[in-house]
Amino acid sequence: MSPFEKKIACGDVVPLLVFYVCEEITDSERKLIETHLANCKACSEQLAEEKELHATLVSAGQSADELDAAGVLLSQCRSELAEALDDLSAPPLQEHWRPFGWLRRWMALRPVWSGALLLLVGVVAGTQLVPSLQQNRNNTGQVMNVRARQPLTPDQLSKMVLSGVDITPSNGSDSPTVQLQLSAEQPMVFIGRADDSNMRQVLTYVVENSERFDAGVRLDCLDALKAAVGDRQVRRALLAAARKDQNPAVRMKALEALRDTAREDDVRQTLLDRLQHDSNPGVRVEAVNLLVGSLDGQGSDADTPEAAPEPPVVGSAPGARASAEEDASFEHVVRVLQELQRRDPNPYVRLRSAAALRQIGPREVQ
Repeated sequence: MSPFEKKIACGDVVPLLVFYVCEEITDSERKLIETHLANCKACSEQLAEEKELHATLVSAGQSADELDAAGVLLSQCRSELAEALDDLSAPPLQEHWRPFGWLRRWMALRPVWSGALLLLVGVVAGTQLVPSLQQNRNNTGQVMNVRARQPLTPDQLSKMVLSGVDITPSNGSDSPTVQLQLSAEQPMVFIGRADDSNMRQVLTYVVENSERFDAGVRLDCLDALKAAVGDRQVRRALLAAARKDQNPAVRMKALEALRDTAREDDVRQTLLDRLQHDSNPGVRVEAVNLLVGSLDGQGSDADTPEAAPEPPVVGSAPGARASAEEDASFEHVVRVLQELQRRDPNPYVRLRSAAALRQIGPREVQ
């Protein structure tokens, strides 16, 4: 019988006060603890000490902010841990039926006949099956190397199977060379630069149709598209992957690819959406990092003497409107981070949000 199935005493409540302060207990446990606290002065004083200690820890600088300021390594580890726990929680597969169990028992009881049978099967396979397979391979033709000069048709895109992605950095260019191993009507290798329109057509198709392609292939395509994030078609595909892809690693990689455009309105809206609705804490932490980075960029521009604004003159209404929109956007980000700090179910996300608010605090005061 747990301590919550009977009348709880001070000895049951005191060890749980730290979890009560960190909001890591159930609603039923919370009600029982609060009922006890209402009638126990000693436990209430202990609760006040726990709250004071928790506030001190939250306000103090975290070592993770110095060693891993962006929080990328820790968020990736937490994401991998969550996926591993999901795999462990899945029920184990049980073997119900062995279709060739009778054959295994028959061969075990008759070793001489089994050897003769296996020898006969090997002779038949060598003389009949292998030549037939070779003939079929010759009929299909060899793999073709195709340069990405002509776009693939919608029918080809719908039928293609992507078996591999090879990315090679290009000398003197930010756009890498990409080789796609495609299996369509005839196997082919599709070669081109990531900034080529026809290559982007295939890469963005893979990213946007996540249900048809393996997660590893989608991650490789995101790596190739990172260099072309300024293209509208590429950004649309990255935003769709960040919002809708079922794999948290793919969503995180899509957000990482959008890092250089985090100050754009559509990207910032996606980051705010992921902060509020993504189920994976690693993705939410990555969104916090990108939002803070975009706000820091604005703040650093404002603090640079050369970038100081000119005195207001007549006819500067458009600039004033832009400044007002920036302030409204900043306030929206601050409100979302404050809400995460108070209510996010993951303690690390709450701490990261608090650190982010401290990091952008000087701008908020301004």
